[in-house]
Amino acid sequence: MKRNIQIEALDQIPLEKQRIELVERKCLGHPDSLADGIAESISQALCKTYFEEFGVVLHHNTDQGEVVAGESAPKFGGGRMIRPIYVLIDGRATKQFNGINIPADAVAVEAAHKYIHKILPELNLNRELMIDCRLGTGSTDLRDVFKPSQGKVPRSNDTSFGVGHAPFSEVETIIRNSSDYIDTKLRKKYPAIGQDIKIMGLRDGNTITLTVACAIVDRYCKDIREYSEYMGILNEEITAIAKKSTKRNVFVHVNTADDIKQKSVFLTVTGTSAEMGDDGSVGRGNRCNGLITPNRPMSMEATSGKNPINHIGKIYNLLSTQIARECVTRVDGIEEMYVRLLSQIGKPIDQPLVASVQVLPRCGVKLKDINADIQEIVDYQLANVTSITEKVIEGKLKTF
Repeated sequence: MKRNIQIEALDQIPLEKQRIELVERKCLGHPDSLADGIAESISQALCKTYFEEFGVVLHHNTDQGEVVAGESAPKFGGGRMIRPIYVLIDGRATKQFNGINIPADAVAVEAAHKYIHKILPELNLNRELMIDCRLGTGSTDLRDVFKPSQGKVPRSNDTSFGVGHAPFSEVETIIRNSSDYIDTKLRKKYPAIGQDIKIMGLRDGNTITLTVACAIVDRYCKDIREYSEYMGILNEEITAIAKKSTKRNVFVHVNTADDIKQKSVFLTVTGTSAEMGDDGSVGRGNRCNGLITPNRPMSMEATSGKNPINHIGKIYNLLSTQIARECVTRVDGIEEMYVRLLSQIGKPIDQPLVASVQVLPRCGVKLKDINADIQEIVDYQLANVTSITEKVIEGKLKTF
């Protein structure tokens, strides 16, 4: 069956030429990102358990989790947790198949523990964390839509849509690069830099302002003087990363709520604000491209925790982003591209009700000149939509 792929040209000001652009990222230790990461780690663990036991991935969705803040008393040189962080695991999972009981709750709790320890190594899991698992089972009709069928393309679990765009703007690139650099390199050198970081980017014409909130781990910071030094290091390092991606003016502001004289600063015991006063929910933070981009079309769906077999809220968000990036990489003449994929519940996921592609051609390029190449890529990606499932289970695609 021929797919309904609709390609149209956009007539609008390119984002890089618009005056105002806003971009945000909540990094790995932010409570909302913690909730996303826990949800996705549980889904991956369930997928592997189901596949090892039965050779197929069974129905589940773990995209409803919560992180409830504890209470702490940080102080320079090392404070302590007073009340544990509380994590609620809810959603749905298959707990019995072909008469065999499946330890889905135990798998979920173990996966959550492993993920939290990986992200927050300063957190004492025995004393400072409470996990409450309330996984239910899915509704009969949705489980019927999900039923594994050999050789057949899965059927959509919902009437929903996914969106994606490419390429990244300079601000989007700077924020992702800054986040990755801090997580992979800078923290190894300066363990006082916590995992809870939020980066907000504003571009006003040719001036980029980055406002960074970064938790500092108290046991690695002896006094207010050293704390101030870390603020300087963050400012310097993030500015250097930004300058690699832009010739625009860049200004970085770190922990602007601090009152250095009063020693009222973003000091934590564990590296996250979830230890006291800041809760988190799945789907309330980054989209699947790792950013929050109010200048771009976005889906409100939580990508993390949804099953990677037929849940459109996961698959189509990831696929639309992949399609946009592939087209921009392989087809010359695209200034910007936006992809929207819409499903109908019960229909094969490789046959969306519509695959809407909006292209802003570069100056001097006509849509008719690149239409066929774009059509071919979109059709191929939809035909191979199940590859998204494999990449998600293997952890090759990020969902937040």
